[in-house]
Amino acid sequence: MSQDLTGAELVSEPQRYISLMRLTAKGLAELSDSATRRKRSEERVAALGGRSIAFYATMGPYDFVQVFEMPSNEAMMQYVLTARRDGHVDPLIMPAFDPMAYGGIVARVG
Repeated sequence: MSQDLTGAELVSEPQRYISLMRLTAKGLAELSDSATRRKRSEERVAALGGRSIAFYATMGPYDFVQVFEMPSNEAMMQYVLTARRDGHVDPLIMPAFDPMAYGGIVARVG
């Protein structure tokens, strides 16, 4: 198996991402179409080889939280650019590491 520059093994497992989203003025003005847009979003994710694992409406500084699995950073970037171009949400995307992956990173740090 090959390794990246940090010595981590490269695997073909999907990568996880957390998206914190704020509705834009356009998103608020077209709020009644939210369910349709969410379905379209999940279809776009699937077309890129990913899946939406969880979606929550939240109170606080962000309106929504969504967890994704995507096959690559490139696929995630394509999805994010498309979503931003639509103009309904302003997303903050964060790569996420499960406890096992995080434990491996910590072990390599020492």
